[in-house]
Amino acid sequence: MSDTTPTAQLSAVGVSIWLDDLSRERIASGGLEKLIAERDVVGVTTNPTIFAGALAKGEAYDEQVATLAAAGTSVTDAVFAITTDDVRAASDVFRGVYDSTEGEDGRVSIEVEPGLAHDAAGTIAQAKQLWATVDRPNAMIKIPATIEGLEAITEVIGLGISVNVTLIFSLERHRQVIQAYLAGLEKAQAAGIDLSTIRSVASFFVSRVDTETDKRLEAIGTDEALALKSKLGVANAQLAYRLYEEEFASDSAQALIGSGANAQRPLWASTGVKDPNLPDTLYVTELAVDGVVNTMPEKTLEATFDHGVITGDAVTGSYAAADEVFAAIAAVGVDYDDVSAVLEKEGVEKFIVSWNELLDTVTAALEAAK
Repeated sequence: MSDTTPTAQLSAVGVSIWLDDLSRERIASGGLEKLIAERDVVGVTTNPTIFAGALAKGEAYDEQVATLAAAGTSVTDAVFAITTDDVRAASDVFRGVYDSTEGEDGRVSIEVEPGLAHDAAGTIAQAKQLWATVDRPNAMIKIPATIEGLEAITEVIGLGISVNVTLIFSLERHRQVIQAYLAGLEKAQAAGIDLSTIRSVASFFVSRVDTETDKRLEAIGTDEALALKSKLGVANAQLAYRLYEEEFASDSAQALIGSGANAQRPLWASTGVKDPNLPDTLYVTELAVDGVVNTMPEKTLEATFDHGVITGDAVTGSYAAADEVFAAIAAVGVDYDDVSAVLEKEGVEKFIVSWNELLDTVTAALEAAK
């Protein structure tokens, strides 16, 4: 690799670096532009936890909160107004990146309410509302990869709306997400929508897989089990990339791509390392490969910039070893399907908790502003 910064080297491999954070203060201070210029950041993801944190500190929201309070705005409408304003402003910051990458990057994601995770019709309705309100071509609507979410993904893609599919933990669910995306493209094509305008990423979670699996390996406690700690997260993602390659090589996918459609890129999410015994750039360096997104919390981004060692494609030559990890995990008695199911359930529940915290924070702010 050339002697440039690690984030530039990562970009050269073909990884799009997105920041997993957003706040009005970061937008207003020029912090986002600085990250684009100095850290090779080309997109942003948000979630209820991020917005709850942003609203809980600083004064950047005071003026809007006062206006909303004076108008008697409900708390849910206030949250909608505040978050869509931030995403619209961030989308404008990234518009140059969006234009220069012909729509691949410069993306800013906003999530449907997590309480709608098992409500396909509600998800579709809110996705349409968010898309219309943000009103920027480089926005992405985040929809969770629940069974009900799959139906919503197909319908929303079919309307020509770009989607960030979130909370993917298993290879089988990843396959279903890709199929839901392709079905949506077919709907869009039938409706006469220009397929090249639709983009999607499949957010495959990494560190949470290790956290849950390692807990089970420690409970088993044998030398064989303990030797497998912190291996499944990376192996799972590596095999998700293999799945992506296979699915988009299919005749049906290639026919859509021939008509102008884009492949749904894998996005590595949950890339902050939870175990202090592991390298803090593990889920960046070990998952570097062309055509993916890595969305990083700022701490991971800065660690990568400071001391990440990027050696090129770390994924496409790894499939046999990743298969061996899966076989070994099963052999010691860890149920991969159960790990995935638990993580999906927990993922939805955690975002509902964060959403309620966000509502509480905005409720308190509205009351204080009165």
